Amino acid sequence: MNVTRRLVAVIACRSQGSRLYGKPVQNLDVSKGVRILDNIVDCLSSLPQIDEIVLGIAEGDENSVYRRFAEERGLRFVIGDEVDVLGRLVAGGRLAGATDIFRVTSESPFPFFEAVPAAWTTYLNSGVDALFLDDIVDGCGFEIISLAALETSHREGEERHRSELCTLYMRENNKRFQILRISGPPELNRKDLRLTVDNPEDLVVARAVYQAFVQQAPRIPLGHVVRFLDANPSLIALTAPFAEVGYKTMYVWGKQQ
Repeated sequence: MNVTRRLVAVIACRSQGSRLYGKPVQNLDVSKGVRILDNIVDCLSSLPQIDEIVLGIAEGDENSVYRRFAEERGLRFVIGDEVDVLGRLVAGGRLAGATDIFRVTSESPFPFFEAVPAAWTTYLNSGVDALFLDDIVDGCGFEIISLAALETSHREGEERHRSELCTLYMRENNKRFQILRISGPPELNRKDLRLTVDNPEDLVVARAVYQAFVQQAPRIPLGHVVRFLDANPSLIALTAPFAEVGYKTMYVWGKQQ
């Protein structure tokens, strides 16, 4: 019997951060009130492969802003443990009747949306448990994972596997799962760049990028962004201190087990 596949983007949201508070609701466009999360949701909503977007909101009064955001945008949401990010992804997937989860982070405003149609087709045709777009500018990649694989990871993993490193269990136990890794175009595999907002300097860069391409938002082509940054080396210099550390910890792979 053929099972209709349902791809749901579950975006984990929380306000706490050691370097920048409330990253997902920081403004990309201050005058128009366009937030990082707005651009992510608008971009993903434009992709027919994604059936629904759900927010996985951390508990706590400080995170009520995301509940209001969901209500304003007509999005369903779940509320769960702040540390157990994986649990919120699973709960969001179950709420939406997902077979598969599309994962991006809530502080990365410029996903490589161009790759999603082909990646979803490849994922379906390959019959794998997960597809990871890893080799791309930090903050622009995505993961497609079966809900069943995430449920297994949550059930069998340790506390560290249930953290914001939601696919760590799969990556460390990669013989137990069928995982396909894909890469972006070579010109977008730039370890000197980052487009995720974790520091005030990252936010400066994200705002500059958004203003440069506001007419194309929310679907801002990543190749255009890379060329813009190359033409503005002072922006690259702002985030250079964080790039090396970010790439070292971004994609962890264990031994074949």
